Amino acid sequence: MLDIKLVRQSPSGVAAALARRGFVFDVAEFQTLDARRKQADIDSQNLLAERKAASKKIGVLVNQGMSVDDAKTQVNDTLDTIAGQLEEETARAKQAQFELDSLLMGTPNIAADDVPAGFTEDDNREVSRWGEPREFDFEISDHVALGESLKLLDTESAVKITGARFVVMYGPLAALHRALIQFMLNLHVQAHGYREVYVPYIVNSGSLLGTGQLPKFEEDLFKLRTDQELYLIPTAEVPVTNIARDRIFEDKELGEHGVRFACHTPCFRSEAGSYGKDSRGMIRQHQFEKIELVHLVRPQQSEEALETLTAHAEKVLQMLELPYRKVVLCTGDLGFSSRKTYDLEVWLPAQNTYREVSSCSSYGDYQARRMRARWRNPGTGKPELLHTLNGSGLAVGRTLVAIMENYQCADGSIAIPDVLQPFFQGATALRG
Repeated sequence: MLDIKLVRQSPSGVAAALARRGFVFDVAEFQTLDARRKQADIDSQNLLAERKAASKKIGVLVNQGMSVDDAKTQVNDTLDTIAGQLEEETARAKQAQFELDSLLMGTPNIAADDVPAGFTEDDNREVSRWGEPREFDFEISDHVALGESLKLLDTESAVKITGARFVVMYGPLAALHRALIQFMLNLHVQAHGYREVYVPYIVNSGSLLGTGQLPKFEEDLFKLRTDQELYLIPTAEVPVTNIARDRIFEDKELGEHGVRFACHTPCFRSEAGSYGKDSRGMIRQHQFEKIELVHLVRPQQSEEALETLTAHAEKVLQMLELPYRKVVLCTGDLGFSSRKTYDLEVWLPAQNTYREVSSCSSYGDYQARRMRARWRNPGTGKPELLHTLNGSGLAVGRTLVAIMENYQCADGSIAIPDVLQPFFQGATALRG
């Protein structure tokens, strides 16, 4: 959530900054709601002062010649009237605050100054490329054809069991999927210094509010049919980042580079509005696995932390020897809560293009303000908002797709990347 002090100081400036990302911020609505809230607070305080003064009038009335009983009755009548008015003003203040909070909760983050302007993915700016796409001397297949020909990938059974946008994997392909998870976790924990964490796959609405999925993106979530507001997680970002909710970290807890978490979870997304897009195979599914990297840092460290986090995700692709490119998203393509995002796009030969396999984002204090996630600044001794970051390190299913297509062989088998062969007791290829 944006800092309301910033919005009050320069509502037109905030509106102009949000316009860069295609969002229309209604300055007049904000100022009206804020004025209503302030006036309701003032009226409530005035009534409280009246109540305090009225409660002291019994003695005054008695000194003026009124009987004690009559004085009490008059004062109590006045207090009852004030109580009714105070209840109305309190309700009015709460409603004004609710509407103001709803407006701010539905307002995205302001993009960083160095984020390129634009409104579609075509306006994203390529930063770098790594690796060269492989030249094949045979007709290539996509990952679905490869998996089905080896009888390792089964979409028909998944449709029968659940529905569209799910898959069943067998034998060596399921093992390769599992090996990818273990490889990524080992790399991030052992080489990059992350602390592995296991979290619930079901979260409450407060957690989704904290990271920005609610209220705006409820249609993208799977809500459980219970008497509680519970949802399946769309990403481990939600439960892991919410570890910091309503918490104050002491400076020593952040260490030199902040807190770094690595977490493997399944992710569940309804993919609302994406019907017809990537309906074939494992590119866009309702259930998929991901390794999530989360950083909780001091404000002055967040820019460097984004570069570091992205480099850690890139290292996975480099060790798997998968060609990829790094792009910085334009203002209009940013996620709702992000102030700056790098996408890593891996090369998919069958599509003859690069496709996103990781999105690494910096949120500044936007999520922390919603979650009240803070650290104690040793210089002042006072709590201040943390900065939060996260990224995929990597999306397992899409990485598996990239391996299948980039490592396919003329005989229909799929070579196993060198760094994953230790998980296969000497096997060098998937043969069904």
